[in-house]
Amino acid sequence: MNESNKKVQNNIDDYLEEENFEQLLEAFDKSRENATTQGVIVEIKNDEVYVDIGKKSEGILALSEIQDEKGNLLFNVGDSIKIAVIGSRNGKPLVSHKKALKKEKISEFIKNYKEGENDIFEVKIMSKNKGGLIVANEEGVEFFLPKSQYNFKDSNNLSNKTFKVKIIKIDKEGQSVVVSRKKIVDDERKKRKELIQNIVGQEEAIEGVIKKITTYGMFVDVGGIDGLVHYSEISYKGPVNPSTLYKEGDSVPVKVIKYDKERQHLSLSIKAALPDPWGEIKDSLEVGDTVKVIVSNIESYGAFVDLGNDIEGFLHISEISWDKDIKHPKDYISKGQELDVEVIEIDSDERRLRVSLRNLLSKPFDEFIKNHKAGEVLEGVITSITAFGAFVKLDSIEGLLHNEDASWDRNDKCKDLYKVGDKINVKIIKIDEEKQKISLSTKELSTSPIQEYAKNHKTGESVKGVVRDIKEFGVFVELSKNVDALIHKEDIGNLDLSSLKIGDEIEAAIVFIDEKKNRIRLSVKNLLKIKEREALNRINKEDKMTLGDIIKEQLT
Repeated sequence: MNESNKKVQNNIDDYLEEENFEQLLEAFDKSRENATTQGVIVEIKNDEVYVDIGKKSEGILALSEIQDEKGNLLFNVGDSIKIAVIGSRNGKPLVSHKKALKKEKISEFIKNYKEGENDIFEVKIMSKNKGGLIVANEEGVEFFLPKSQYNFKDSNNLSNKTFKVKIIKIDKEGQSVVVSRKKIVDDERKKRKELIQNIVGQEEAIEGVIKKITTYGMFVDVGGIDGLVHYSEISYKGPVNPSTLYKEGDSVPVKVIKYDKERQHLSLSIKAALPDPWGEIKDSLEVGDTVKVIVSNIESYGAFVDLGNDIEGFLHISEISWDKDIKHPKDYISKGQELDVEVIEIDSDERRLRVSLRNLLSKPFDEFIKNHKAGEVLEGVITSITAFGAFVKLDSIEGLLHNEDASWDRNDKCKDLYKVGDKINVKIIKIDEEKQKISLSTKELSTSPIQEYAKNHKTGESVKGVVRDIKEFGVFVELSKNVDALIHKEDIGNLDLSSLKIGDEIEAAIVFIDEKKNRIRLSVKNLLKIKEREALNRINKEDKMTLGDIIKEQLT
């Protein structure tokens, strides 16, 4: 629609509105052509009061209009009283004292009214008629609010409500005033729209005043418009509790970050109006730097630390101490405590900073190896048990007790021997400084089965055992419980390795017994040599026995 057509349409709307108001005013007060007048009470009969109004007939006034709440008369016969003619009955005029007082009030209001001054005021609903509502200001002056000027979301629930209206028409002749709530709402909407356009278009930070603080953010007034600063938009530290930083009435710099036209929702940000501290540390802080921080918050999984320039770092529970058995960070640090920490990660784009406290502490492994070495026996406490062994705490580190080092019995496992919390003596059998691992043993604290076996057997002795395992490189033979020996394939002699099976009995000679390493080597080949040597010795001793007899004996 062009400007010319808009003006024509506006003129038509004004005309229709004017005509409509005239009709509504008629409904509001059909007797508006009658002014107030003075009368004299001539008789009070039953529930009617007869008033001389200077005409041929007397006016009839309802008795209730001159009674107080208790029913006492406020006027008596002969008293002068203000009345207004409001109709007629059987040719006699009907009059009202209350209507006269109301007309006097509206008359006085109109008399003192100056256009542009006090156009807007608060009212409450007095009554309702076909055309709209009768409303009154705090002085009791009544006005007419047509239905078309309501602009209520729910016009059925208006009892005891007060609201603002604006004068849109004064009828001096009829002594009536028409008001509108819709006009105020429209004006405010227009003003808000203009303010929003002006605010949203600003790129610079603007000054706002905190109107209300909630758990999820703050409502800030910027030039008459309220916007929400979500708690995540208050600080570069991340979501914060606004009540810990601000109070209602505080002035704060803000920037507009979003406006939802449909919801008429203005989103503001305080942190966007401030210099970005992440840009400042991007070139001034590096991984490995040591910084001083204040513990600002402690959670079960770690702590948040304040660098002092609106940047918060995260100290994970695993970075607080070298102790792996931390139950809660508060057992090691406290809120408000000042710490020196090492920066272990900086991501300015993701606004993430991770720090470590333990990196600045002496490593328990380094302290341990200064005071202990392989071969020592220490007391420790079992902290956890796994399928492959148990972890034992020694001082402030943990060592591994593997299943094969827990007992000389190959069938024993740590889970069968111990439980978490048990105190046990262990022997350090290996320290791996590169991998920072400690290997432990409990079986080496007792005599091994091979050591016991060596007390009754010696090198060169012929022994019998049962095949326990067969490998490409040889055969493992069980000589007695938990005593195994190895026959290398080059020592298998005249036996066929491929024909052997587990459980077969086998005879061989002891090649050596290594008590320190708990190893026994056997040889079938050596056994044959020994038997041959024994046979030759017998030949030398028994001259009557022929070589053929000896060979025959060996073959049988």
